[in-house]
Amino acid sequence: MSSALQPATPRPDARDDAPAPRFIGAEIYRGSSYGAWHPLRIPRVSAVMDLARALGWLDAENYVTSPRAKPAALTAWHTPDYIAALQRAEADGAVSDAARARHNLGTPSNPVFGEMFRRPATSAGGTMLAADLVREGGIVHVPAGGTHHAFPDAAGGFCYLNDPVLCLLRLRALGLSRLAYVDIDAHHPDGVAHALDGDPDALLISVHEARRWPFTGALDDDGGGGHFNLPAPRGLNDSEMRAILHDLILPRLDAFRPDVVVLQCGADAIEEDPLSRLSLSNTPHREVAAGLAAMARRLVVLGGGGYNPWSVARCWTGVWGVLSGRTLPRRLPPEAEAVLRALRWSRAPRVGRAPPEHWFTTLVDAPREGPVRAELRAALARLAAR
Repeated sequence: MSSALQPATPRPDARDDAPAPRFIGAEIYRGSSYGAWHPLRIPRVSAVMDLARALGWLDAENYVTSPRAKPAALTAWHTPDYIAALQRAEADGAVSDAARARHNLGTPSNPVFGEMFRRPATSAGGTMLAADLVREGGIVHVPAGGTHHAFPDAAGGFCYLNDPVLCLLRLRALGLSRLAYVDIDAHHPDGVAHALDGDPDALLISVHEARRWPFTGALDDDGGGGHFNLPAPRGLNDSEMRAILHDLILPRLDAFRPDVVVLQCGADAIEEDPLSRLSLSNTPHREVAAGLAAMARRLVVLGGGGYNPWSVARCWTGVWGVLSGRTLPRRLPPEAEAVLRALRWSRAPRVGRAPPEHWFTTLVDAPREGPVRAELRAALARLAAR
């Protein structure tokens, strides 16, 4: 078993009256950026918050401000030296050569910027709070979460802290022993996989683009038995993702009987994202979230990747709508449309400079159905046979 995730103590009996779904956000995402040239220079969580508020879907009853995790809490997964290096880099605005080499800080992927500790510590605080909130049952959406590439002593892939692992650790500490982690980001969650390797009470299901960084998560990599990795072919369509949901994700969750499910709902598998070559509309994200919400007594839904501001805002707002029982409008009201028209994507691919009109007026993409290819059917069959 991984040294990070230890067996849980018996959990208390859960209540039958789960609270209404809650959304965890913060204002730090509005004013911070990884830098003018970084893929995460775009507005993401702040746009989701603004769009959900414009739709009347966020209010004092369901919105919770994320706390910032304290350094001591972060050492549940990360090394004290790494947390100290991250804080020092933020304070100094620079890193030493030694810190860069050891901790992978101050690189093009993981640059030094003004909130490089406070921003991820707020995301981690949000996911750990989500664990507390679902202890007795319910659903919590944390779109700022999902930074699944960080390792105990180093940043990786735009991720300074591994908030999914910190969430899972907190759930264990609360007595929830059987943990299921589902990840539909275009990139394999190598940091989370590292944490869950060999853990008999943890299930990891990852659907990610084949031959895409970080080049982990092969079909036959079972992480000691509890990992189900599906490297998806380029051009993955809605029909294929639906087959994955019904032939892999839901059956494995049903067989595992988890106490809690954590879903990483990265938006970078949507066709217009610049950092992947998958071809989903945003409908599968809502379908996966709805499917898990229908079967999981406790569900934490995180964000993740996503580098087109309109795709991210529309996708995660739609996910929150499904989780909170809203009806998605066919056409957005003027207040919501104004949020989307105000988004900017500097130095973007050509589509970002002239976005299509429906990115301003709707939450729902046109379907991107297609054949379920033989190679995907074969991969699903191999996973089903395990």
